Amino acid sequence: MKALLVLEDGTYFEGRSFGASGERFGEVVFNTAMTGYQEVISDPSYKGQIVTMTYPLIGNYGINDEDMESRSLWLEGFVAGELSRRTSNWRAEGSLDDYLKQWGVPGIQGVDTRALTRHIREAGTMRAVLTTEDDDPRSLAARAAASPGLEGRDLVREVTVSEPREREGDEGPLVAVLDFGVKQSILRLLRERGCSLKILPASASVEDILALGPDGVLLSNGPGDPAPVDYAVDTIRKLMELKTLPLFGICLGHQLMGRALGARTFKLKFGHHGANHPVRDEATGRIYITSQNHGFCVDEDSLDRRQIATTHVNLYDGTLEGIAHRSLPFFSVQFHPEAGPGPHDGRYLFDRFTALINRKGLRGSTHARTGSSS
Repeated sequence: MKALLVLEDGTYFEGRSFGASGERFGEVVFNTAMTGYQEVISDPSYKGQIVTMTYPLIGNYGINDEDMESRSLWLEGFVAGELSRRTSNWRAEGSLDDYLKQWGVPGIQGVDTRALTRHIREAGTMRAVLTTEDDDPRSLAARAAASPGLEGRDLVREVTVSEPREREGDEGPLVAVLDFGVKQSILRLLRERGCSLKILPASASVEDILALGPDGVLLSNGPGDPAPVDYAVDTIRKLMELKTLPLFGICLGHQLMGRALGARTFKLKFGHHGANHPVRDEATGRIYITSQNHGFCVDEDSLDRRQIATTHVNLYDGTLEGIAHRSLPFFSVQFHPEAGPGPHDGRYLFDRFTALINRKGLRGSTHARTGSSS
C-alpha cells in the first residue's frame, strides 16, 4: 500500500506502508541509533513525534516483550529506509511490522531517510503527517501546518501513570519516582542498586511524596515541552526547599529541575535523538558517548551560578547536558544514563544518586522506619 510523509513546508516523501494503515500527525525527528528500534518506539518521550531511523535497514532482529521500555507505544509514526522482510534472532517473538499493526502505529518505508534527515537539519524540526488515506501533498502540507506542535502542549499527562503503583521491593532505600514518562531501564538500574521504588503520577503533590518517607526522588524522562508542566516544577521547587532530600533528574526531569531553579528552557532546532552523542564531564574532562532523546534544552546562561554548576556539556553543539547544586544533593542530566538503547557510559550517575542517599545516613528505607502506608 502506498504511503505519504508530508512536511508542513510542502516537502514530501512517497513510500510503502507498513504497520497500521491510517493517518497520524506529529513532529518529525530523526534518530541516529543503529540498533534499539524497539526501545525507541516504546519510549514515552516520543509521544507526539514521527520518528525517522537513519540506519538503512530496520526490523531485522524482530520484537520481544523483554525489550519494551513502557506499557505501550507512544510515537505517532515510524519512518524507515527499508523494512527487513525477514526476522532472525533467537529472542524474537514477532516482527516489527506486526507489532506496529498491533498498537495502531503507521509506518512508511522506501523513503530516502538521508535526504529527509538533511532537510530537517537545515530547515529545523517541523510538523508532518504520515498517511495511507490521502495522496494530495498540497492539502496534506496545509493540514500538517495547522496541526498542533510540541511547544506549549502538556504531553506528560498523556503518558504518566494514573494512580500510584504498588511498591517494588521492601528492602533498601525507598526512591519515589515521579513518572513523567519513565523508562523501564531506569527502574531496573535503580533496583539493581538495591533501591525499592514507588512510582507516582506526574501530578503527585509534595504531601503525597513525603507521606511515603522517601530516601530520594527520581525525576524521570518524558515527552515534549517542559514549560506547561508547571505543576511538577512547583512540586520540585518545594522538595528542594527541604534541602536534604536527594533529587536526580533525567532528560525532561533535568529540564524541570532547571526551571525549578529559575532557569529558562528553549526549543532546539532539530533536537538530539540517537545513541552516539559525545558529552564531556566538566569535573574530570572525560568524554562519554551517550544516548539522547530531547527537543528542548535548559538555557545555561539563565542559571544562577552562585548555586548551580554545569557538570556536562554536549560536544556536538555546546548545549548544557548536566547541572548540580553546589551545596545541596540535587543533580540532573539531559542525556539518558540508562541508555536503552545506547552505550552504558553514563550508568555511574545511578551510583552517584545512591551514594547521595547513603551519604545522608539514610541507609534502609525511611518508609519502613516510619511505618508509612505504601
